[in-house]
Amino acid sequence: MDKGNCSSLTEFYFLGITNNPGPGIKVVLFTTFLVVHLVIVAANLGMIILIRMDPQLHTPMYYFLSHLSFCDLCYSTAIGPRMLMDLITKNPSIPFTGCALQFFIFCAFADSDCLLLAVMAFDRYQAIRHPLLYTVTMSSRACSLLMAGVYTMGMTDALVHTTLTFRLCFCGSNEINHFFCDLPPLLLLSCSDTQINELVIFTISAFLELGSISGVLVSYCYIILSVLKINSAQGKLKAFSTCISHLTAVAIFQGTVLFMYFRPSSAYSPDQDKITSLFYTLVIPMLNPLIYSLRNKDVKEALKKLKNKKYL
Repeated sequence: MDKGNCSSLTEFYFLGITNNPGPGIKVVLFTTFLVVHLVIVAANLGMIILIRMDPQLHTPMYYFLSHLSFCDLCYSTAIGPRMLMDLITKNPSIPFTGCALQFFIFCAFADSDCLLLAVMAFDRYQAIRHPLLYTVTMSSRACSLLMAGVYTMGMTDALVHTTLTFRLCFCGSNEINHFFCDLPPLLLLSCSDTQINELVIFTISAFLELGSISGVLVSYCYIILSVLKINSAQGKLKAFSTCISHLTAVAIFQGTVLFMYFRPSSAYSPDQDKITSLFYTLVIPMLNPLIYSLRNKDVKEALKKLKNKKYL
């Protein structure tokens, strides 16, 4: 469509998690999501601070884990506070530029999260398959370069999607049937041809997702082969125990994202996608630090030492 025929839309309105909820439902939703968001902030920020404070956690594995917590904190915070505010306001609107910024931050750090899971699998592969060369291969410089690559790819993907999406014509309704600015509901509002956008979404998402999943699968194939060569059962168990938390995080995150984005727009269901979006924007950032702390001996010991210092 000719850009000259596009109306100058200045803001969007969120229909929210449920359309026209009563005051009682709003109170329940607000209280629930406030608690969830506070847990996200406390758990992820706590994990970052704990890793920075404890010298025993100054290893590549925990370096990447601190960045995973940072990504979770950033993309959930781009959505959570806004959603809470919309639950208590009469007109849950967001400026056009604010919508673009919210989506950019969410996309950049969610993509970085996805790629970081593959990097963490590679780190586990190096630690188990080449333990003697681990500190050399995963040096501070190598870890910094890997993280720079992760953030660069995440920002680039977010910039591409944000530019393509917010250059579309929005000449009809400005009501987003969602609780944040996400691609599927935004594309439904556009009166432009969105085939190029859908193709770009599928292509880039396929590259990121398949690249990340392939990296995880290849790394764990080599890890399994290496573990099987260990003679003692205790040694095998110890090697696998360092990977359980990561595999759990990968399965939850990748499974949700694949369900959300790898399908045609004709299969888009607003109500179903709101539930799925709640899961990966709020539940996953809350679960990740809990998964890594509850099943991780080093983190538990660091927490005990911190408690003992506090009481002393």
